Amino acid sequence: MFQTTRRRLALWYTTVTAILLLVFASGFYGYVRLTLIDRIDDTIDHVVEVLERSLVKNNLEANFSNAAELEADHIDIEWFNSVGELIWTTLPQVERLPLALQDLPFIQPIYRTIYLNPSEPLRQLTKAITLDGQLMGYLRVSHPWFEFTKPIQQLFLDLTVGTTLMIVVVALCGWWLSGLAMQPVRDSYQRLKQFTADASHELRNPIAVIQTNVQVALADPAPNLQTQQLQLEVIERLTRRLTRLLDDLLFLARQDGKLVPLVRVPCQFDRILHEVVEEQQIIAQAKQIDLELSDLDLSVQVLGDRDQLVRLFTNLIGNSIAYTPDGGKIKLTQDLLPSQNQIQVRLQDNGVGMPESVIPHIFERFYRYQPQSTSGSGLGLSIVKAIVENHQAQIRVESSPNLGTTFTITLPITKSEVKGISAVLDS
Repeated sequence: MFQTTRRRLALWYTTVTAILLLVFASGFYGYVRLTLIDRIDDTIDHVVEVLERSLVKNNLEANFSNAAELEADHIDIEWFNSVGELIWTTLPQVERLPLALQDLPFIQPIYRTIYLNPSEPLRQLTKAITLDGQLMGYLRVSHPWFEFTKPIQQLFLDLTVGTTLMIVVVALCGWWLSGLAMQPVRDSYQRLKQFTADASHELRNPIAVIQTNVQVALADPAPNLQTQQLQLEVIERLTRRLTRLLDDLLFLARQDGKLVPLVRVPCQFDRILHEVVEEQQIIAQAKQIDLELSDLDLSVQVLGDRDQLVRLFTNLIGNSIAYTPDGGKIKLTQDLLPSQNQIQVRLQDNGVGMPESVIPHIFERFYRYQPQSTSGSGLGLSIVKAIVENHQAQIRVESSPNLGTTFTITLPITKSEVKGISAVLDS
């Protein structure tokens, strides 16, 4: 599929560029051709003008003092009387042509391109010479046409070769550029394919369990209340799990499509952390994990979406609790960076940790360092990454196997807060 699309893109790119090149080459060829013809015709016009003045001055006697110079320029002259008989010429006998009788008499100058032989064409101008309104004869000036044919033939050859080479180069560039253009599409398709497979897997298992429990309950002719209660609890638990998964998928889809604009308002940062720690404290106590939050002496405000910030730290703390063994410790510390208009939060645990090679992948959707883990859907850290990017913040991860993991989040604070904090610190 991608190769076919790539070929089509390259073909369209090459075709459009080739048409533009052909139009340009044709226009340039026509312009140069007309310019060369005008140049030769201007030379002939100038010679005719000079000879006409000379004829009138000498009472129409053919006496061309500049014949040698004209011969050096390969220009030949013919003088005919009023009935078309040749009187004087610089052309050799073998190259003389009679004056066409159909041109007699005429007043307007006539340009013609004639071929004495295929290799020696001539550009000729025949002009009637009058004196006091009376036709006295005809002057014909011949200029060799090779000064036009040779450069125009060379130009045609150069343009043909150059245009062909350019089309080949454009085709290669089009193939390369179409590959670059298709790469993000290919990557997105692969991610979408993987995302769909992972989402289907995550949804299939709880749905299958729900369906099994319902079928068992319906198939039991004498239902036991205690058994039914257990089945309903399983269904309720799986329903909540599916709801959380769908909420996470919907959040990420909206973030990818930029469907919901981020509304930034000043948020009391210490309250956000306190609320999140209080909510997660119950889960931590169930695993006998010591969850500790270090308070700041100053109240700090950050500019952002409060719900997203709550979700950010809820997911981070929940992830630490999930991968910290019973009896472990999780600590949150806060540091102000007034000079950089930022506040830094460090979340440190002494859990299972992970090797450095795994860290770049932990923010990928549905990725789990320990695939056998059943806690969560694998979307928590992906949501964390999206929220961090929304708030123009940074997140850094440090971890080692069996030594724990440290998440460092740096958030910008409001400028008014920075001024107040600096004043307090100075005092």
